Amino acid sequence: MKTLKMTIEFWREGNLYLARSPELDMVAQGNSLEEAKRNLLEVIEIQFEEMKELGTLDEFLLEAGYKSEDEIVESEKEIIGFDKSFVVLEHVA
Repeated sequence: MKTLKMTIEFWREGNLYLARSPELDMVAQGNSLEEAKRNLLEVIEIQFEEMKELGTLDEFLLEAGYKSEDEIVESEKEIIGFDKSFVVLEHVA
């Protein structure tokens, strides 16, 4: 059995929590961080099952930047940080 390595970002939007895998570009929500993460993992599992049945899973992972070494499927891209910045919006009312 292979293991997929991914990043999970957590966001809050009002009373909901969002869990997002930037490498896979998949998102789910929940009433807590734990529920959002569980829902995201379920979304990924369902999507992967459907893609496997269609024969498109390997192509999807390759396009997402993943490579398979031994039992670990890992993205060749690595998130190394985040930065919150400000942009001056001179022409926006």
